[in-house]
Amino acid sequence: MNDLYQVIRRPLVTEKGAQVGEQNKYCFEVAKSANKIEIRKAVETLFGVKVLSINTMHVRGRTRRVNPKSARLGTSPSTKKAFVTLAEGHAIDFYGEQA
Repeated sequence: MNDLYQVIRRPLVTEKGAQVGEQNKYCFEVAKSANKIEIRKAVETLFGVKVLSINTMHVRGRTRRVNPKSARLGTSPSTKKAFVTLAEGHAIDFYGEQA
């Protein structure tokens, strides 16, 4: 993958992400074909931080009812998540808050 924005799709700001954020970890949705080396390079380049480790997981799409009144089923797309642990003293500011 050449483009850094294709590797990292978006940050995942969820309750679990807030809990692991206290441990200096951040969660991103990444491309399914991205490996840990590409994710590390993308995070370090885009945010200017030092990455210690990366944990990835595939999230299978869930089956959902398209219309509550019908029996038609659809699926949400499958994704890949990456939990990125940063070095001590480094942080990513998603909201642009001033210290």
